Amino acid sequence: MEESRADTFLRLIQHAQRGRLKIYLGYCAGVGKTYQMLLEAQRLREQGIDVVAGIVETHGRKETEALLENLEIIPRKTLAYRGIEITEMDIDMLLQRRPAVVLVDELAHTNVPGSRNSKRYQDVEEILDSGIHVVSTLNIQHLESLYETVEMVTGVKVRERIPDRIALQADQVVNVDIATDDLLHRLKEGKVYLAGKVESALSNFFRPEHLEQLRELTLREVAAQIDTNRRSPLQEEAASSPDQVMVCLSSRSENSAALLRYASRIAGRLNRNWYAVYVQSLSERPEMIDAGIQRKLSNTLALAQELGATVFIYKGNDIVSTVLQFAREYRVGHLVTGNSGERLSWWHRLLGKRTMVERLMQESQGITIVVPDIRRPFVRQNQLRAAEYLSGIRANLTGRKQEHEAPEAPIFHANVRLWHEVLEKEAAIGQLLETICQTHAAIPFDYAWRAILEREKQGATFIGEEISLPHARIEGIETAVLAIGVNKLGIYDPASSNTATIMFVMLSPVSRPDSHVKLLGTICKMAGDSQWRAAIRQAETEIEVMQILRHWISKLNKRP
Repeated sequence: MEESRADTFLRLIQHAQRGRLKIYLGYCAGVGKTYQMLLEAQRLREQGIDVVAGIVETHGRKETEALLENLEIIPRKTLAYRGIEITEMDIDMLLQRRPAVVLVDELAHTNVPGSRNSKRYQDVEEILDSGIHVVSTLNIQHLESLYETVEMVTGVKVRERIPDRIALQADQVVNVDIATDDLLHRLKEGKVYLAGKVESALSNFFRPEHLEQLRELTLREVAAQIDTNRRSPLQEEAASSPDQVMVCLSSRSENSAALLRYASRIAGRLNRNWYAVYVQSLSERPEMIDAGIQRKLSNTLALAQELGATVFIYKGNDIVSTVLQFAREYRVGHLVTGNSGERLSWWHRLLGKRTMVERLMQESQGITIVVPDIRRPFVRQNQLRAAEYLSGIRANLTGRKQEHEAPEAPIFHANVRLWHEVLEKEAAIGQLLETICQTHAAIPFDYAWRAILEREKQGATFIGEEISLPHARIEGIETAVLAIGVNKLGIYDPASSNTATIMFVMLSPVSRPDSHVKLLGTICKMAGDSQWRAAIRQAETEIEVMQILRHWISKLNKRP
């Protein structure tokens, strides 16, 4: 079977002018994607094909490293960022070398700032355009259109994602599959992660129920692509019924990104073009729209293009008529729209008024109206499950049981996150706030988010050059809560051009202004100590960060 796959790809690359792309797809780290990619490279080399390793991540696995023998490895390029040397694939050297086939591991990787391209898949597109063939690897959770699905399955927000079009345009996608029990056994043997990460992985992402669902997602994705590739383009064009897909966008919707991903998957399954249509009412002129809403709309339209949609923007006050006219002109068969939750009074209904969804259903003819439920009912369940898990971790970090912790020591049971890629300030705040809401399920994320952003508008929360301290006082909590993030590469604020490496996100009760001031003072004392900042920056794990915090808090408490 493996030999026939290699022969098929060999025939493809022998007849191609533009480079061909082959992806080894897996449902999780450790299933053997890189191993299979290297096996294929050895087979191609034996066939006389000029194959090189552009970038291969072995993660210290001896069996994988052994397969790199006899393969030419393109030396990595070293980039300095914020005083740290980071290596990336040297695309310039690779294009100059011009092999027939190049191995590019971890397709969803984010390159260090200053690289030729911001994402590795963009490197791959450039390589393909030059006529070089690429064999790469990818995990299912990194597909953009599966973002909400993966979050629902695992409770994890996947930060590194690639547009679905990259996988759809691949000439071959090979599913690398092993039983979940075998994967868990490999993990426990230390063949997936280094010592120190195994227990955390088993308790979080590598839960058996998570792996089974990710495995099913992967099998469905591969099956869908096989079905798409076997269809005859001529038969599809001859089909008499319109079947293009469109999605209606709103400037104020909180679910536009989820709608786009949903529509993207429908279009992919139908193998059809799809469109993202935004109808701008006369009251939504740029000078009349809040800057935050404008930014959100701009991001939504950019995501639509990234997912492969053709974006159209119209103006008019009758949104339904404009949308349906577009649908008829572009032979739309499936119209995806969100449910705004609009409620009409009996009086308005008596006068004949209808909601937008009701009008679409009444006035459309021959068009399937799709209103997906993307309200995320699973969030509460995931928050409670995450709260139980994180509470246990927090107790282990602090060396005490939660019920014996002092109520006035929020730093001792703060959540900690370490980042390894540059983040904008708002993204970092959002991630830290999510960890707070997971361990304190009674705190609504939207309420806390708005409170912090309102406080941010009042003035910068940067302390010196390295510390950021977004904070707010809110109703509904009895004691202050805290989350801490450390990013050696930097947390960047585009508005002020400030950069921090350490961020505290703090929420305190409105009824207890004393606790707010007291905790701010404690944090400022630590932040003002250069030795403390250096120690935090050097920490490699969340446990080390908590140990440093406990040590310094003890020192502060002993001072007269």
